[in-house]
Amino acid sequence: MTHNFAPISDADWPEEIANMLPGFAGGLNVYRTMAHHPALLQAWSALREHVVNQTSLGALRSEVVILRTGMRLGSSYEWQQHIIRARKAGLSDKRISQLNGAIDQIQHDEDRLLAQTVDMLFDKHGLSAEVQEQLTGLIGKKGVIDLMATIGFYSTLGFILNSFDTPLDGDIAQELTRSPLTA
Repeated sequence: MTHNFAPISDADWPEEIANMLPGFAGGLNVYRTMAHHPALLQAWSALREHVVNQTSLGALRSEVVILRTGMRLGSSYEWQQHIIRARKAGLSDKRISQLNGAIDQIQHDEDRLLAQTVDMLFDKHGLSAEVQEQLTGLIGKKGVIDLMATIGFYSTLGFILNSFDTPLDGDIAQELTRSPLTA
């Protein structure tokens, strides 16, 4: 027996989170999928606000971390969704593309450090003293914690997306058709 975790339509939206439909939760298929657990989606809201909008990393660094996380998870949804967000944050297509490859192919020093950090957390489940020192010098202590929280947040979303084969949002697919990633 397979379980259906398709994004929940407006007509089937859970009453207990009706107030979330017009906001972020109704805007993306990943959150429409998470809405199968209304209490979790409600609790997720405050963490999302911090990780997405209040992070000390800033938009550009955050997108570097999210793109690398999406790549490591093999989440095409996250990768494609964040191409658009990364462009809006100021990343060129060349920089975005490099985040989808080997570390030694990443030319921008800061991007390389952030990508190495993501890789180290995926591979070693912790950061070396050397990387902690480099990161703290670049983004401060709060930034290091925000970076880890961002990876954890987007890993959870990636697990949902990959497990339930959540479809990419139509507007993102259209935007990428109009303006595909070039590098």
